[in-house]
Amino acid sequence: MARITLDNLGHAYMPNPVNPADWALQQLDFEFEDGGAYALLGPSGCGKTTLLNIISGLLVPSRGRVLFDGEDMTTRDPTARNIAQVFQFPVIYDTMTVRQNLAFPLRNRGVPAAEIDARVREIAEMTDLTEMLDRRASGLTADGKQKISLGRGLVRDDVNVIMFDEPLTVIDPHLKWQLRSKLKELHRRIDRTMIYVTHDQIEALTFADRVVLMKDGGVVQIGTPVELFERPAHTFVGHFIGSPGMNLLPCIMAGDTAMIGDTPIAVANAASVKPGGALEIGIRPEFVGFADRGLPVQVTRVMNAGRYRIVETVTQTGQTVKLLASNEDEVPSEATHLSFDPAFTRVYRDGWLAGEGRGA
Repeated sequence: MARITLDNLGHAYMPNPVNPADWALQQLDFEFEDGGAYALLGPSGCGKTTLLNIISGLLVPSRGRVLFDGEDMTTRDPTARNIAQVFQFPVIYDTMTVRQNLAFPLRNRGVPAAEIDARVREIAEMTDLTEMLDRRASGLTADGKQKISLGRGLVRDDVNVIMFDEPLTVIDPHLKWQLRSKLKELHRRIDRTMIYVTHDQIEALTFADRVVLMKDGGVVQIGTPVELFERPAHTFVGHFIGSPGMNLLPCIMAGDTAMIGDTPIAVANAASVKPGGALEIGIRPEFVGFADRGLPVQVTRVMNAGRYRIVETVTQTGQTVKLLASNEDEVPSEATHLSFDPAFTRVYRDGWLAGEGRGA
C-alpha cells in the first residue's frame, strides 16, 4: 500500500498552455491516504481519467510531481509503481478458465504454484467466483467477467493502489448495487488504497470514504459523502450531488439576516457573509417543509418518486423551490409557505460557500 501525494500537479494536452481553459488538469495539491477508499467524481471531461492515468504512470504530467510514500514516481513507468487497474470494459482472456485468469498476474511474477492456488481460492471466495473457477471465461455474463477483472486486481498482495476506471458501466442496473457492495466489502477486508473513477454520484457515495469532486480540471471539494451532501462548498456540489439537487435562491443581506424578497431566512453562516458579490441561499429539498409562515409559494407540480414525492413550488418572484414529501404528507393545492431548516441553509457568494475558502 502507499500514500499518494499530488504536488502542484497540472496537465495540458497542448504545448505552451496559457489560459486556464488550456489545462485538462488545473493545479492539484492533495493526498490519498494509505489504505483509503476514494472516488474521483465529476462530469465527462472534468479530468478524472487524466488524473488516473497520471497516477498509474500511463501519462507524464506537464508540471508537478506524483509521490508514493514520499518517493518521486512522476516519470517512472507503471511497472515500477506496483499498481492494479480495473478498466471500464472487462480485460480478461476468454480462452482461459476463471482460475487461469486469476492466476495469470501471479504466474507472470514467478510466484510458487502452491501460493498461487491458495491466493486464487481466497480471491475467488471474496468475489463469489468459487463455483466458476473451472469454467471458460468466454461463457460468463458481463458482470461475471468484470468480477474476474476485479479479482485480478486483488490477487496480488504487493500492489500499492488499486484503481477503477468506470468499472460498472457495462453492468446491468440491478447488478450494479451488488458489485458496489462487494467492492466496499473487499476494501474493508484487504485494506488497500483504492481510487474509483465515476460520473455516477451513487457509485461514488456508496463506495468511497472520501469523494474528490472535480469540475473543469480542478477539484471543487474533497470530503466524506455526508460532508458533500450536508455542507456543499460550492453551488456546483449542491447541484451535482443529490437528486433533485440543491435549491438556489437569490438573496440580499440586511445586517446579519438573509432576505428573499420581504421574507427573512435564518441561515447557518450569516455572520460570515461579507459585502459584495452575487448572493444566493442554498437549501436542499430534504430540508424544506410546508409551514403556516415563511416564504410564500404556490405549488405547481407534484411528481411521484416511489417512496416519496418531489413537490415543485414557485415563489412570488418566479424562483422554483423543490421539496420532498412523504406519501402520507398532505400537499397543499393552493398558496402556502415554506420553512427552511436553519442548520442546513447557507449563503453562497459568487458560487462559493460564504466565509470558507474561495467564498470567504
